[in-house]
Amino acid sequence: MDRRAELFIGGRWVKPQSDQVIEVFSPATEELIGEVPEGSPADIDAAVTSARVAVDGDWGRSSAAERAAVLARFTEELSKRMDDIVTAQVSEQGAPVSQVAAVGSGPSLDVIRYYTKLAAELIAEEVREGSGGRSLIRRVPVGVVGAIVPWNGAWPLAIFKLAPAMAAGCSVVVKPPPETPLSPNLMAEAAAAAGVPEGVLSVVPGGAEVGEHLVSHTGVDKVSFTGSDAVGKKIAAICGGRLRSTVLELGGKSAAIVLEDADLASTVGGLALNSYVNNGEGCMSDTRILVPRSRHDEFVEAFGAMASSLKVGDPFDPTTFIGPLISERQRDRVEGYIFSGVEQGATLVTGGRRPAHLAKGWFVEPTVFANVDNSMRIAREEIFGPVVSIIAYSDEAEAVAISNDSDYGLGGSIWSSDVDHALALSAQVRTGIMAINGFGFQECSPFGGMKNSGLGWEMGPEGLNEYLALQSILLGAGSFARHADLPTR
Repeated sequence: MDRRAELFIGGRWVKPQSDQVIEVFSPATEELIGEVPEGSPADIDAAVTSARVAVDGDWGRSSAAERAAVLARFTEELSKRMDDIVTAQVSEQGAPVSQVAAVGSGPSLDVIRYYTKLAAELIAEEVREGSGGRSLIRRVPVGVVGAIVPWNGAWPLAIFKLAPAMAAGCSVVVKPPPETPLSPNLMAEAAAAAGVPEGVLSVVPGGAEVGEHLVSHTGVDKVSFTGSDAVGKKIAAICGGRLRSTVLELGGKSAAIVLEDADLASTVGGLALNSYVNNGEGCMSDTRILVPRSRHDEFVEAFGAMASSLKVGDPFDPTTFIGPLISERQRDRVEGYIFSGVEQGATLVTGGRRPAHLAKGWFVEPTVFANVDNSMRIAREEIFGPVVSIIAYSDEAEAVAISNDSDYGLGGSIWSSDVDHALALSAQVRTGIMAINGFGFQECSPFGGMKNSGLGWEMGPEGLNEYLALQSILLGAGSFARHADLPTR
């Protein structure tokens, strides 16, 4: 039982300005596992005020090397607490421990190490030669960042925003969701132990009201949000009305294109992770699998057998592949989509039920539909659960057309024994992230989507640039001598 009475605001644990409490329940056992204060608009005000002081003061004026040193200490403290953080995430979210360690925790540390390196290498000023003389180009922090993260990986997704923002010299107010506030609080503990300067980080858990107050706050310079496209559009409207930039990492309905020459066993084995990672509660999951008509039946048989073999159960069991969904409401929502698939004429190959051997917990069996038309709800809407649609295509042109026939464009994959051909075909798919015979992302490459999947980028140098503003300064006669040692191009 994790009970906490204070909020982490401006780098210190302080008494909240309301007596409201968030109760955290295990999705696997339905038992109460934690209580934390629920942030209020007044707590957001305090966090933003502290963040403004930091970014307008020493932190905003700190050198790249100083920020890199802070990030390095932060990484060290996170590493010390990693077992506790993983335990908290598995407990509150229900994701299998093997996947949390491999897909969430490890990559998160890689991300913060990557931005530690970029912070140390950041060129804050450079001189450019132009037709009218020389200009000084200066990169400065964009300011105070409001970071809103979802329940399907709250602390790793907070790191994806926090690391580049801190590398740029920004201060950040993180709003975790009420479902999963425990692991972000452990992240805050690591920040305090690392000596992250006062005001640079606040963590204020809360619901929609608190999130909207953060987004609309006049003291916030940029908003970074991960979540649904419906909420993302509301955030974009608020920020657009204030001419403030955003990074929006939103939903997905990713397609895996299986080509004629794909090896059946390795493709099906690889798609187990692509399609069912994080219990299917992932924006990048390959939930539409496009297969040649000539191979449809053999693929359905093999994929259905794989899905039915995946162990469903205790997320702390290292052999579990499918844990519980985040809440009873989410389970009901997923079951509604399964009913819709059957009602619209798709063939239920396997799954679709609550596991008979689990008396408690919000579980749904890994589910596979065949004979799916891309116009069906299960093929068009983001389900956020362990439900996969297999869609047949006649030729590669049709496969690309089906893949692109979506409101989303976040992830996807192509499976083939001819990597060069798959790579060439990937250029025709309108999606931000693609994999050839694999899954995932890397800290060095930009992560983002097209269409309703979002705006802006996380990861890579592009992710750092999101948190930097530019000043362009014309250097008049006699002023260049003081800048003679700067990079010139």
